[in-house]
Amino acid sequence: MKYLFEVTIRDGHTAEEYADAWVRASELIQQAPGARGTELHRKIGDPKTLIAIAHWDSKASRDAMEAQPAPKVKEIIKSAAPFCEIRVIGEFEEPEWVVMPPDSPDA
Repeated sequence: MKYLFEVTIRDGHTAEEYADAWVRASELIQQAPGARGTELHRKIGDPKTLIAIAHWDSKASRDAMEAQPAPKVKEIIKSAAPFCEIRVIGEFEEPEWVVMPPDSPDA
């Protein structure tokens, strides 16, 4: 399962400021059962827009973490709120359709 959200950095702030908080929170969140990693990508041509992708074993695992977030995680997220806007894109199942190039080791 993948959880995606878009981050827009407010004027006067940088993606690096947000990324610092994101890494600190993610390191804690990744200790939750079912967490499988997370990624933060910068949009090409728009350094103020990022996309985060969190990988989970299941929606239930992510929901369990979200239902009882660690106090330190809540504190980090609150500290980042003044310099960004978060828009949840959604929760997605693992892909049902995959097309790989013929020379790919996964093909």
